[in-house]
Amino acid sequence: MPSLAEELDSRTTKGVLYERLPEQAVRCYACGHNCLIRPGRRGICKVRFNSGGVLRVPHGYVAGLQNDPVEKKPFFHLLPGSGALTFGMLGCDFHCGYCQNWLTSQALRDPECDGIGAAVHPIRAEQVVTAAVRCGAEVVVSSYNEPLISSEWAVDIFRLARARGLRTAFVSNGNATPRALEYLRPHLDAIKIDLKAMRDKTYRALGGTLAATLSTIQMAHSMGLWVEVVTLVVPGLNDGPEELMEAGRFLAGVSPEIPWHVTAFHSDYRMRQTANTSVATLLQAAEIGQEAGLQFVYAGNLPGAVSNYETTSCPGCRRPLVERRGFFVFSNSLTRDGRCPDCGSAIPGIWTQRRAEAPPARAGAESLA
Repeated sequence: MPSLAEELDSRTTKGVLYERLPEQAVRCYACGHNCLIRPGRRGICKVRFNSGGVLRVPHGYVAGLQNDPVEKKPFFHLLPGSGALTFGMLGCDFHCGYCQNWLTSQALRDPECDGIGAAVHPIRAEQVVTAAVRCGAEVVVSSYNEPLISSEWAVDIFRLARARGLRTAFVSNGNATPRALEYLRPHLDAIKIDLKAMRDKTYRALGGTLAATLSTIQMAHSMGLWVEVVTLVVPGLNDGPEELMEAGRFLAGVSPEIPWHVTAFHSDYRMRQTANTSVATLLQAAEIGQEAGLQFVYAGNLPGAVSNYETTSCPGCRRPLVERRGFFVFSNSLTRDGRCPDCGSAIPGIWTQRRAEAPPARAGAESLA
């Protein structure tokens, strides 16, 4: 019986985000590590590898496929209340001790994951999109593990999804490169980025750098992607008021219209002894975000306990526009073009579905377009 690594290696294709170097080495540009990978070796993510001077990358399988509420991603300004057909693979370029998807993200890195929760399900890109259409999803999302390390697979799916009128999104740690974002941009509508801390020391302990994440937020916004940002507020790690204020001010400096989700930590993986985030701490973080100048601040993972921080309100007249509890939308009074019905203020976000492309005419048939 093949090992998990052998199984994954058999479900790969030639990569796009890399360059060839002397002596059959390659440089991978899928994430901010920019790994130099020599023949027979793997990148930090463990799933992109060098085979005879060619970078092989994940393709043609999922480890998870589920139609989630788009609010679970979380996206609050992307087609509220819609279904998000979400697919994930295995591997990650980070090693966060509090990862809630560690059975998939750390599958080739952590021996504890061996043989647990790492099922590989072969599937074609067309089948993923067909599943989305059949279950009534309006968004197709790459998530569950780090999507940047499987960007080529995501693009193959997203290209088909957009042709069917679906929106597309990434749920990412933000350790991107300009080359990766430029590759994704023609096929991607929205990206959720984790801003895990405002201390580089913290980031390096998790496997990345603060500068790379801040740069990704700025690049994604400047490219016209819809950006929402999440900070998991972890007691003793990043919950200091000064650090939270730094995060809020940075985001407001990029754009005060960026939604910031401050979410509650619960003990998991290698941080089972850390206390869960309290309601008071989460509310303080949300208040700090507003004080920093952000127009849309949300508190997550404690549904019903965070005052009005689950609701999208008009920044002009403060009318509640999209009322939620947890992942569920109870009311949506936005106009069809995403405006407040009272004062007419335009609310930033993606509120309409894409238009499906007309299928190509069959050979020998006349087009009616």
